[in-house]
Amino acid sequence: MPRRRAPITTMTNRQELQTALDALLQPERFKDYCPNGLQVEGHSEVRKIVSGVTASLALIEAAIAQGADTIFVHHGLFWRGHDGRVTGWLRQRLGRLLQHNINLFAYHLPLDALPELGNNAQLGVRLGFQVTGRFGEQQLGCIGGALAAGAAGPSAGSVSLCEEGFAGAQALADHVESFLGRTVVLVPGRSGPVRRIAWCTGGAQGYFEDAIAAGADAFITGEISEPQAHLARETGVAYLACGHHATERYGAPAVAEHIAAQFGLEHVFIDIDNPA
Repeated sequence: MPRRRAPITTMTNRQELQTALDALLQPERFKDYCPNGLQVEGHSEVRKIVSGVTASLALIEAAIAQGADTIFVHHGLFWRGHDGRVTGWLRQRLGRLLQHNINLFAYHLPLDALPELGNNAQLGVRLGFQVTGRFGEQQLGCIGGALAAGAAGPSAGSVSLCEEGFAGAQALADHVESFLGRTVVLVPGRSGPVRRIAWCTGGAQGYFEDAIAAGADAFITGEISEPQAHLARETGVAYLACGHHATERYGAPAVAEHIAAQFGLEHVFIDIDNPA
């Protein structure tokens, strides 16, 4: 269901919005597989932002129904390797955006890496993890531990980690499942407590070896490929595949809400269900 703030009449222009988003997300710092920033130009005046994970046709139609002039997503329309032809699904999505003059902003790796508001940071906050370090290519992955019961949140200054961690990989998986509301694919690794947890949202299965090298007891991401099950069994590091979409639902609305508050805009987050 859409999550909505009370309507606000303040507006900004598209260029000011893009400048603010680029200043926050710093896309120039990243080597990425897609263009980050404004992907489709629409209204010059911006009053209402709809955020979501992916610029699917369903999200675009929902944004049209909401009367939005701007969409902010993690997964946009254009990716490296696309041959450039505007046909089929791409024509449908692009056609609806152009027909309704809607701006499309998309930030991929910059949204994963952003401290506090990004996908990895927001997933960690929601699962009760404290970031103590970064790992992996472009330092996208987070590593840390579970906060002790009653500890302050990550932005509240002094925090303490739970020294006992989780009783085991299954206890960690149960914790993640209870929050995400979906079944986790677990390769448990060695028995015993899980104290040092690494995570990187979405399709970050290629970061597993980096997480192992960083000293993780368990690695949380969205997807699993064939090699990771063997690595988990052979190294003893637990692997949890929790859903690409399920782990990346939190960065886009956090950033859009932050920017909307900065300019006094209306913002609605629309979560299009996805089993992946």
